[in-house]
Amino acid sequence: MALRILLLGSTGSIGTSALNCIRRLPGRFSVAGLSAGKNIKKLAEQIREFKPAAVYTMDPWAGERLPGVRVYSGPGGLEKLVSELDYDVLLNALVGAIGLRPTVAALKRGKRVALANKESLVIGGDYIRPLLDRSGSIVPVDSEHSAILQCLSDVKDPAVESIILTASGGPFWGLPAGEFTGITTEQALNHPTWSMGEKITIDAATLMNKGFEVIEAHHLFQLPYERLRVWIHPQSIIHSLVEFHDGAVMAQLGLPDMELPIQYALSYPERLPMAGRRLSLPEIGRLEFFEPDDRRFPCLRLCIEAGKKGGTAPTVVNAANEVAVEAFLAGRIPFTSIAEIAVFALEKHGARPADSLETIEEADRETRATVVEQFLRRK
Repeated sequence: MALRILLLGSTGSIGTSALNCIRRLPGRFSVAGLSAGKNIKKLAEQIREFKPAAVYTMDPWAGERLPGVRVYSGPGGLEKLVSELDYDVLLNALVGAIGLRPTVAALKRGKRVALANKESLVIGGDYIRPLLDRSGSIVPVDSEHSAILQCLSDVKDPAVESIILTASGGPFWGLPAGEFTGITTEQALNHPTWSMGEKITIDAATLMNKGFEVIEAHHLFQLPYERLRVWIHPQSIIHSLVEFHDGAVMAQLGLPDMELPIQYALSYPERLPMAGRRLSLPEIGRLEFFEPDDRRFPCLRLCIEAGKKGGTAPTVVNAANEVAVEAFLAGRIPFTSIAEIAVFALEKHGARPADSLETIEEADRETRATVVEQFLRRK
């Protein structure tokens, strides 16, 4: 019987790739529900093809343009969709802190969550971890964490010495630190190996994205931060590595294409066939690795610092980053101010235990208001 998928963020890059997987394997997967932001035209096309029982959209008037389907909207509508709809797997491909409550709602129902919304664990990891001991499960969608999961298949935890997440380095890993102040939006959005949405592309350029992935790996695989490392790997072929206590290192390799980790997360622990181009190392020719430079990429160090502090500290870094990235994309601040704003927010904040959704959301709201007041209101 086909697994029923509730897909959040269906019109984004991960969402459309996920629908490609579902389209290829109609006997294995079906669409129970979809959610989108304001791209009603694309959502309507997806409804016609996949015939979900219900959808969510940010547009409160979308119901008039989406006949034949139950439409959720407005504050709380997304969480309500996740809590009420009948489905087997939640694929959370939302971007930002908005993804936390849907992840929690699905876990509380005992559902499996295929997680592409890294912010769920970045800001809510301390709160979510106990939930996983009682109900529900998370299978990562990010290529790095999917690679780790695949490398750890049937491995006992004490055998793991360290985990190494790879980062493409974005477009600026070789740029002299003194030239970062002149980086334009167009340059930052020109990722050399991955095709992603604007926000995550900027996060990849600052390595904030990789810092968030370190926090995510800490919660997913329950390793201390001292045993989590990052290497710059411009070719984006090795997605992560696991080092074992006997000195062996295992790695997962693949072309920079998100459909493989998405399909694996949906079918886990089974592997399903996938046609298409195959990796040829002779064609690639060379694989390179470099240590990340803190002068160029302070966001990576900042995220690890926030992760070690725990509690609401990662929430603050994420909230400050979301506001700063939006301001950079709008041309209101320079590229280097993204890190400066996140550093300011973390230094100003007194971290407290992230023991409720309300506490996490309060820290998020406070940080956004502070950043706007201190950096953006007069610009």
